[in-house]
Amino acid sequence: MSRPSASNDTPAPIGNADLIPREGWCVLHVFYRIEHSQWSLFSPEEKIEALTDFTELIQEIRSEKDTHVLTFSMVSPKADIGLMILCPGLHQLNAIEKRIGTALGADVLQPVYSYLSMTEGSEYTTTDEQYAETLKNERGLDPESDEFATEMETFKTRMAHYLQHRLYPVLPDWPIMCFYPMSKRRSGEDNWYSLDFAARKKLMGGHQRTGMSYKGRILQLITGSTGLDDHEWGVTLLAHDMIDIKSIVYEMRFDEVSARYGEFGEFFIGLQLPLDQLFTRVGLRA
Repeated sequence: MSRPSASNDTPAPIGNADLIPREGWCVLHVFYRIEHSQWSLFSPEEKIEALTDFTELIQEIRSEKDTHVLTFSMVSPKADIGLMILCPGLHQLNAIEKRIGTALGADVLQPVYSYLSMTEGSEYTTTDEQYAETLKNERGLDPESDEFATEMETFKTRMAHYLQHRLYPVLPDWPIMCFYPMSKRRSGEDNWYSLDFAARKKLMGGHQRTGMSYKGRILQLITGSTGLDDHEWGVTLLAHDMIDIKSIVYEMRFDEVSARYGEFGEFFIGLQLPLDQLFTRVGLRA
């Protein structure tokens, strides 16, 4: 049986609009099951051609400006292959996903779960004005002093780096990935959106301190999906040790912001692998 060829033509944006958001990048997590019965119908030569096409496509996508593709072997039968795609525009993301879905031939990759979101900052981030008040009222620094100016400059640099990572991240090749979607509860007395901003900021502050205690062990990227997918945020955790993922999720369950207001979707665990190793791991190549 001949392997159907995948089209390499990228659809032109409608009306020449790339649909690039004013701030942040588009993000797609997509998980596939491999139809090995379909794959087995290909000849050895067709299999080599398909894997070459897939590899070249991923390399081409990664060469595009501000575009990233992370590839995972998924741990558990929930899925075989996982991809995390980050890029500037919605047309670009849509074209990438369609090309990847057919790159190994028709019906070989069957999507079992996907999640669309966007990188975003946090509305609970401390502002320059708030930090200045902290320096004056809690540390007793004179706003006209050199120490005050140095502290403010250090804070601004740190926050600029933080915002850059949140909006335009470059994720490392740490071996373990955990992804899950989540929302804030809206039920009776436990309605997150009925709380005033000060109460929400205080609760999130405790949550953030828990996360900071895992610095160097967990890299976390939270992407927003309100109005884009079934939950309100997507959480991606990268780690070197599985126990750190288990521990941070467990510990955060005791924070009130999770214990009282958190609702979670399905969890996915993957191992970040280069494509040659991934093909062997998932049985596409001996």
